[in-house]
Amino acid sequence: MFKSLRNVEEHKINNSGRSHVGETMQLEGDLRTSGSIDVAGLINGNIFVSEMSVTETGSIRGSIEAGSIEINGHVEGKISADVVIVGKTAVVKGDIFFKNSLKTEEGADIEGYIKRTNNGKSNSEEDIAIEEIVERTDSLKKPKPIHVVQQKKAV
Repeated sequence: MFKSLRNVEEHKINNSGRSHVGETMQLEGDLRTSGSIDVAGLINGNIFVSEMSVTETGSIRGSIEAGSIEINGHVEGKISADVVIVGKTAVVKGDIFFKNSLKTEEGADIEGYIKRTNNGKSNSEEDIAIEEIVERTDSLKKPKPIHVVQQKKAV
């Protein structure tokens, strides 16, 4: 009898692995996920995530460790990621450590130290090429002897 009164609907769970912190949401504490997250609200705490996007309305106070991060809002804290994209509306107050690439758009406000961290390779092809260029330019800087030949004209 009770079963007929209930309309039980099956809800499908979103398996995309992407979470969202809305504009009206404030989260206090650390956040860890193996998925991705979009932040449009406020997070007070450290974040450990594989992929992250901070929208223009998003704000984070705490350190971030991510595989890749795109920032268009406010971040106050240390950022460590393989790939970092800082959009033109971003305000970052903290150090940025990246492994593979860093892209900053004109208009971004960054107050902190930016450093490329070791990507685990020692003497990569790029490093070797740079060393060869440095050695080549050093050898070009050495003065070469100049031989002067004077010619006399008959008058």
